[in-house]
Amino acid sequence: MAANGSSADGVSADLPADGGLWIGVDLGGSFTDVVLYDAASGSLRVEKTPSTPEDGSVGIAAGIARLSVDLAEVVKFAHATTLATNTMLEYKGARTAVLTTRGFRDVLEVGRGNRTKMYDITATRPRPLVPRSRVKEVDERTLFDGTVLATVDTGQLEAIATELEAEGIEALAVCFLHSYANPANERAAKLWLGKRLPGILVATSADVLPEIREYERFATATANIYIAPRMQRYLQTLKQRLAEGGYAGEVSIMASNGGAWPLERMAESPVNSVLSGPAAGVIGATELGALVGETNLITCDMGGTSTDTCLISQGAFAMTTDGRIGQLPIRMTQIDINSIGAGAGSLAWLAAGNFLNVGPESAGAVPGPACYGRGGTEPTVTDANVLLGRLGTTEKLGGEITLDRDAAERALAGLAAKVGIETLALAEGIIDLAVAKMTASVKEISVMRGFDPREFALFAYGGAGPLHAAMVADQLGCRKVLVPPLPGVFSALGLLMADTRHDFVRTRLISLSQTTFPELLDDVEQLRGEARHSLTALGFTKDRIRFFTTLDMRYEGQAFELSVLMPEHLDSLETVFTTFQEAYERRYAYRADDPAEIVNVRMAGYGLTRKPSLAALRPASTGKVPDKRRSVVFSGDTLDTLIVDRASMAAEATIHGPAVIEEIGSTTVVPPGFRASVHETGLLAIERD
Repeated sequence: MAANGSSADGVSADLPADGGLWIGVDLGGSFTDVVLYDAASGSLRVEKTPSTPEDGSVGIAAGIARLSVDLAEVVKFAHATTLATNTMLEYKGARTAVLTTRGFRDVLEVGRGNRTKMYDITATRPRPLVPRSRVKEVDERTLFDGTVLATVDTGQLEAIATELEAEGIEALAVCFLHSYANPANERAAKLWLGKRLPGILVATSADVLPEIREYERFATATANIYIAPRMQRYLQTLKQRLAEGGYAGEVSIMASNGGAWPLERMAESPVNSVLSGPAAGVIGATELGALVGETNLITCDMGGTSTDTCLISQGAFAMTTDGRIGQLPIRMTQIDINSIGAGAGSLAWLAAGNFLNVGPESAGAVPGPACYGRGGTEPTVTDANVLLGRLGTTEKLGGEITLDRDAAERALAGLAAKVGIETLALAEGIIDLAVAKMTASVKEISVMRGFDPREFALFAYGGAGPLHAAMVADQLGCRKVLVPPLPGVFSALGLLMADTRHDFVRTRLISLSQTTFPELLDDVEQLRGEARHSLTALGFTKDRIRFFTTLDMRYEGQAFELSVLMPEHLDSLETVFTTFQEAYERRYAYRADDPAEIVNVRMAGYGLTRKPSLAALRPASTGKVPDKRRSVVFSGDTLDTLIVDRASMAAEATIHGPAVIEEIGSTTVVPPGFRASVHETGLLAIERD
């Protein structure tokens, strides 16, 4: 079992042993991916439909209808959604207020005080989700050690409640100083205001993030309550629509930490779903990589709006609490995924000085790239691929969209005229810029953290990941590219492989020299008990529960800490210190014998679930690859290129570039000088010829 909790043999009593139908749905910005797995026969079917931003459940229902599924026969429904992320990025959440300790009204405005752009003297701070005018102060005080110096003044709460009613507030975050040490004042205020304002959703920062650092805690708690009403409405609509169709089971939502959560739990803490879709893809990559003996992977998930990358070393993906959506901090435990604004729908545009740029703005699902024929006129990465011949125009995208090459050429021609180059040269330039951005994103999570990408395979998926993967790998020097079966809907498939994971944290903030091992072990055991209780309540038995302990540590005098995974059986403080030194040296190429301290104790509890059989992914064809060809542009040359239907490729089949491998939901480009071969599991491996 990998250190991240992944397990290929997990079997949970929550699913019948004889099968039933499982559905995984990944709701993205451009497309909604649906995977249907029949546990009895081991068969897989997929659908890809355009997303419906106004109500995501409509697109989901359309995908399920195309698969002709009787929801009464479905026993598992797993879902990933970008709703929480988009709500924050677009500032479309609830009308929210914040209640805080007097004197700390400006915490969300000031933040860390660091400059957002190092060399830009005109750079402004990110706009908080809640303006200063809706941050209310109350007299109360808890000290850093948890001592309550002053309780909440209920007389002031009455006046504040009247203001909140007059301002039409929908949600309220209660964020008091040092509530991680003692949440009594926050909970008292929540209880009083909940009774006084029954129509307003109230939550405390200690319930969302009970750890040190008020800015990150306040910001995360505020984000959670800001997106909660919209997320709850959506999840309730989805649940109701599924119930009307006959589904009687539980709906699980993928969390950013790589675990599946019950719908009700995610509705209470939706900030944990901001990396929902990308996390599912990483889970799937870890499982499939382990199946073929590839434990060093760099995932590259390119969708319509963004590209998400993650490093998997020795079968374990890194975790972080230093997450961000845009420029706003989200300090929740999540898979360490690097997201950039470079997707298939990213717009190409001219920056100051007539420099060509790609992204981060996207054409989105509506109107989409110009080649969609839905009213888009701006050139995108997809338009460039269509014009270069790398994307075919004969098959409908998502089952509905016919790609229009002439529309793509018109969109690119206008920009090419402004730049002063040929249209095809501009198209290749757009692809090169997108590849450069993806390459830089991978370097951030590999080279900048002490890993050599040449020791890793690039695992590419998403609708556009395989289109560009060989070029990205070539820039990085990766050993090979691996493209899984069903890459266009791979994150939806990953949803069906996810275990349940719950995270718990306690701020300790004490030097190793000032504590004893029994005291530390007591903290660990208390958190383990909380994790065990939460998983047992979901029906997981003792033999299907796993625990992983992480300590946030630093050398004394340092301002920030490093999360260090501890051995399964802790035996002494010396082991804790040695493990910290090793992790520190691996990250920073330096170690010292200086005193160290613990900041936070973290516990991850996993409930292991059954996984789908991957036998259905194996190539079924034993026939000859049809010799179909079209003209495709590579490095300025128009080449007669082999066009292959992936379903026609048998196990061990090998083709040499240039070639384009097409399948439902995605296209893989094999450039000149590369070859592609099919593994017996169905994985496509691309290497230098």
